[in-house]
Amino acid sequence: MKDFKDNTRERSDKEVLRRLISYMKPYKKQFMLVVLLMFVALGIQMLPPLIIGFIVNIIGSNTLTKEEQSIRIIIVTISFILALGLGNLVVYYQSILLQKIGQQTVVELRNEVFNHIEHLSIGQINQVPVGKLVTRVTNDTNTIGEMYTNVAVNLIRNVLFLFAVLIALFIISPKITLYVIITIPFVFAATVLFRKFSRASYRRVRANVSEVNAFLSENLSGMKVTQIFNQEDKKRSEFKNHSRKLRNSYLQEILVFGIYRPVVYLISMVGVVLVLYIGYQEVVSGVLLAGTLFTYYMYVGDFFEPIQQLAEQFNTLQNAFASAEKVFDVLDTKPDITDDPEAIELTSFSGQIEFKDVWFQYVPDVWVLKGISFKVNPGDTVAFVGATGSGKTTILSLIVRNYEIQKGQILIDGIDIKKISRSSLRRHIGQMLQDVFLFSGTIKDNITLNDDEITQDDVIHASEYVGANTFIDKLPDGYEHVVRERGNNFSSGQRQLISFARALVYKPSLMILDEATANIDSETEELIQESLEKMMNISTMLIVAHRLSTIQHSDKILVMQSGEIKEEGSHQELLKQKGLYYNLYQLQYDEKEKVNE
Repeated sequence: MKDFKDNTRERSDKEVLRRLISYMKPYKKQFMLVVLLMFVALGIQMLPPLIIGFIVNIIGSNTLTKEEQSIRIIIVTISFILALGLGNLVVYYQSILLQKIGQQTVVELRNEVFNHIEHLSIGQINQVPVGKLVTRVTNDTNTIGEMYTNVAVNLIRNVLFLFAVLIALFIISPKITLYVIITIPFVFAATVLFRKFSRASYRRVRANVSEVNAFLSENLSGMKVTQIFNQEDKKRSEFKNHSRKLRNSYLQEILVFGIYRPVVYLISMVGVVLVLYIGYQEVVSGVLLAGTLFTYYMYVGDFFEPIQQLAEQFNTLQNAFASAEKVFDVLDTKPDITDDPEAIELTSFSGQIEFKDVWFQYVPDVWVLKGISFKVNPGDTVAFVGATGSGKTTILSLIVRNYEIQKGQILIDGIDIKKISRSSLRRHIGQMLQDVFLFSGTIKDNITLNDDEITQDDVIHASEYVGANTFIDKLPDGYEHVVRERGNNFSSGQRQLISFARALVYKPSLMILDEATANIDSETEELIQESLEKMMNISTMLIVAHRLSTIQHSDKILVMQSGEIKEEGSHQELLKQKGLYYNLYQLQYDEKEKVNE
């Protein structure tokens, strides 16, 4: 079995960026429109320094009358206002379009992650805390979404604007621009160092966010146990430690960015000082007009502004890359169990099951099942009994392919289950487990699992068959009664009856009961026992139970010990052998009770 652990593999920025861009391919045309609008906005953004410098030159001109100066200034001002208005409209439409592209991309990425998790095996999912998987699907995809909506285009825009301003500076004064360029290597060096340290800090942040979410998920679910054993103080202390680690990682992230931004600002101020010093000399010598110098000064400010914005965008970009690494780790985890390329779709099966020398282990060299072989005929009821850890539940999990066996064969109607698609296999198998899970919604939703093909009559019939109607009919809303989280507004027995109805409503060819009556009171057990006897007549049934009273009428009972089948036979046959089953039976009943031999 391949391990699925939350250890993030470090990836190059090139690899991460390539994969992130691939999600935008379906929106290539819309993105090209955004880029086109960006060029329009850039052109308009370049106008203010030119216009203001032009106005300053008009005011300082000795060749124009005051009336001519006023007319020209009015015309330039109106043009300036119109340009700003047009620019704002372009930016607004570009932002709306970009947000739509970004949000839709995130939706598709989030759906892909959730769908991939659904296809992982139970064993793989159990290796990672639920809170961490929730973080992958929600927090990390949202962080990636910020890159699509706020960074992607702005990063391109700032880079292009940087080159556009640099060209304008060269056109105005090549001499001054050469001095400005001297500062660029220092900015580049600071950016390289920032990138190195920021990526590591963002990885720590994302890892600690996952730890906090995992801790919350586990402890909120287990709050009842925490309170029963008065462990609030201990859990509070543990949470403080997790929270402190997250705080420290955030502080490290802020420290890295807090050093980088002032360094870039300092370099930009050095560039401005150089411009003012050299530019003043150029104006005094008559090489430049005062308005032209002012235009140059404004462009220099514009030159360093996108550099500082790039620092903030690098901040978001590195955060997104760190999140993307974790998301891609999930997506790159190959499911342990996959369908054979030539897997068949079962439309139905009779319920014949056969294990042929099956060996299975959860961890290497620790065999849970050792050479298990048995056969179940269609319509038979077969029970598995034995001590905890003997492999009973494992056998049931292997039939529905929650795990893959290492040796042997499992056949259904003579077909190896590896040659059957998992969806069609599980479609014909009804499972009733000891640990019942109910979803938020109504009782009807939990029975049908929102399958529109199941009618209200089907739901009622299944509920009556298993006896769930005895309490559902007494509820104010009946089958529309709201089920709270994990079904905590119902008793264990009621939740189990709902799960029975859920399994039965799909008309399975094989029924699996794994300790399904373990948490049920005697009255409910009697009700379920009647239902079980009726269900024995409609499908093959496999039962794991510690209560031997529920399996006495089984066609066959398999007694397991240490992963092997030690005894096999009917209830009476096994009692006559006076072996393991006989001892189990004796433990559950009063010693004074006479056992019919």
